[in-house]
Amino acid sequence: MNSLSSSPQAMFEARFQQAVCLHQSGALREAEAAYEALLRSAPAHAQTLHLLGVVALQTGRAELAIERIRAAIRLDPRHPEPYSNLGLAQEHLGQFGSALASIEKALERAPNDPEIQANRGNLLRSLGRLEEACREFERALSVLPGSPQVLYNHGLALIDLGRTAEALASLDRALLIDPNLVEAYARRAELWENLGDLDAALANWQSAVKRRPSWGPGLVGRGMTLLQMRRLDEAAASIQEALRLEPHSPRNLTSMGCVLVALQRLEEGLACFGRALELEPGSSETWYHAGIALSFQKRFDEALACIERCVAIEPGSARAHFARAYLLQSLQRPQDAVLAYARVLELDPNWPFARGTLLHAQMSICDWSQFESFSSAIRVALREGRKVAEPFGYQAIGESPEDLWRVARLYCADRYPPAARAIWQGERYRHRRIRLGYVSGEFRSQATAILMTELFEKHDRGQFEIIAFDNGWDDGSDYRVRINSAFDAIVDISRLGDVQAAAEIRTREIDILVNLNGYFGFGRQGIFALRPAPIQVNYLGFPGTLGAAYMDYIIADHHIIAPEDERYFDERIVRLPDTYQVNDSQRPRALVSPGRSQSGLPETGFVFCCFNNSYKLTPKMFGVWAGLLEGVPGSVLWLLEDNAAASANLRETLGRRGVEPSRLVFAPRVELAEHLARHLCADLFLDTLPYNAHTTASDALWSGLPLVTCKGDTFPGRVAASLLSALGLPELVTVSLDDYAALALRLATTPALLGAVRAKLCAHRTTHPLFDSSRFRRHIEAAYSRMWRQHEQGMPPLGFSVEPLG
Repeated sequence: MNSLSSSPQAMFEARFQQAVCLHQSGALREAEAAYEALLRSAPAHAQTLHLLGVVALQTGRAELAIERIRAAIRLDPRHPEPYSNLGLAQEHLGQFGSALASIEKALERAPNDPEIQANRGNLLRSLGRLEEACREFERALSVLPGSPQVLYNHGLALIDLGRTAEALASLDRALLIDPNLVEAYARRAELWENLGDLDAALANWQSAVKRRPSWGPGLVGRGMTLLQMRRLDEAAASIQEALRLEPHSPRNLTSMGCVLVALQRLEEGLACFGRALELEPGSSETWYHAGIALSFQKRFDEALACIERCVAIEPGSARAHFARAYLLQSLQRPQDAVLAYARVLELDPNWPFARGTLLHAQMSICDWSQFESFSSAIRVALREGRKVAEPFGYQAIGESPEDLWRVARLYCADRYPPAARAIWQGERYRHRRIRLGYVSGEFRSQATAILMTELFEKHDRGQFEIIAFDNGWDDGSDYRVRINSAFDAIVDISRLGDVQAAAEIRTREIDILVNLNGYFGFGRQGIFALRPAPIQVNYLGFPGTLGAAYMDYIIADHHIIAPEDERYFDERIVRLPDTYQVNDSQRPRALVSPGRSQSGLPETGFVFCCFNNSYKLTPKMFGVWAGLLEGVPGSVLWLLEDNAAASANLRETLGRRGVEPSRLVFAPRVELAEHLARHLCADLFLDTLPYNAHTTASDALWSGLPLVTCKGDTFPGRVAASLLSALGLPELVTVSLDDYAALALRLATTPALLGAVRAKLCAHRTTHPLFDSSRFRRHIEAAYSRMWRQHEQGMPPLGFSVEPLG
């Protein structure tokens, strides 16, 4: 009767082992009840208290776990396991400092235990002590070199340190040991994605999903990578499967919203974001994507409200501040936009394209305080291959064709890389007429349409069928009415994603697809990256190379691209004989001036003017203009008023030069007919450099206002020279700012000379090529026809010059 097996101690031990077996089998509720029963008979049994704490931790009750484990340690502080598990419970509650102290007490009791070393490594990583974390993981691996979990955690620390190659090696070793460690595939996928290898990223997501088909993070990760690859239907299917498994997951709903937005199903995408925010109102990620979707609908106030919620939740997000700055610009709040872009650079000095965008925003308000330093820094960064400026903004800064080429290439590679598989696969079309497609977001009363509309109307319908792919809207203007009548068909692509729009273009068997936007306005460069047509042409909207190998041609002339600069264009160059710029001879032409006083001008004195946007003004050019005001007593400079901040800054700058600020007069934006009429109040148009007047130059010349230009080295800096040459006025083209200033001064102080130039201009408007839309139509159609002949003959795109046609 006194045998060990029948003693109370032996009975307790047997019951304890039964409870442990329940625990180890995963029957946590039963194990907890068994432990509690044991404690009722032995309340000071430290091991039972400890394991009760472990059960509490395993069932999500970390605070109770801490209470129970601490009680166990008070009873028996000799063993490492309670300290280790206490640390895990504290880590669960985010008490990383306390957790580290507990783990270190465990290590004092078991200094060579690799699991405790690995736990210490995890905590050091959570505390941002990454080098120490790596060393701790390496200590653990010296004892347990085959632990996939330790290798995985070591890889995470190496990722945090930016040691990508070592991280990949550690994750690779983990997967060799445990091919089912799907989290390692996920981290590898994210690394490859950051390295720009989306194919490798997708392969890793596929491996994760293959091994765990119902793993939501894997399905979503795969879907988001497919989204980046523009495989939108596959992306939607992957995330839809994750939603089927977890229909109330905010992460899944947000990811689905992103795919729907990419598919241009904006309302459905916003609905997903709304449902996600109901479930998780503190998600900065969801607020961000909701704001972006609203911006696509041009609901800028609502978009800004969403982005500001994102910023409030995540104030250190450079991405969110960049979106906020863009929206402030869109809302015509340029000063606030400048401050917002500056904040982006404070948070991340290397945020893609931020420095150039900030400088462009500063130029829009004529804040030149950082112009020289920023321009120089951007130029250096570009030559190092860094993504520091967007092409459109940089055109007002860049003075080198090579630098404009660099910025376009970097931007294209980042935002619009060529699709892995082109939509047009070499099919041969057999149309009676060349099928010509124009893609634009500006088929309305806007500069591109103001120049192009008569060409649309005059295209030879016996030779061409013309189709508009409209990414904008019908504004009801006279120009839009004419455009609606001019095209054989207008296809609204504004609600289609790039893939869907490109598929529509391919279905319509477009022979030549013309990009009228490039990186300007409401463009769709992503469509061209998918190659939906055999011939793709860059024309008019963006004055320069797009840096894209999938663009076959750029339409130019003999003035705007110097022969030695052709190497800085990825497109093959087609040179028209007179000028590359089309014009509409049906534009209104005022015969009577509205009067100077009505335009806010003095009745007497010489009126210099420039109606270019404020971002085209530079301190160097404005200094030349200030010198002209000093050299012509009583003269004024009449500028377009873009915004109040620009006007104030320009007046202040002029005052510092010792010139009375009141000699600057600002013209508000008005309707086109009124704008053209007020040119009659001016005496001489002063062009800008390095970005000339383009449509504004044609406006001035059409209105009979002489224009003086300085021919630069880049495409945007040589446009006015092209226009003046086509008008038979090459004497108004100079090649240095000194010559520019001297010519402007001579014209301003020699009335007879200016009068002769004006008379010549008025006579040439009807006798020279610039405004001869029929002649231009013949030339550009000859260019299109030759492009098509070369294609039909199986030739690669080759540059050429069009011979003059009467």
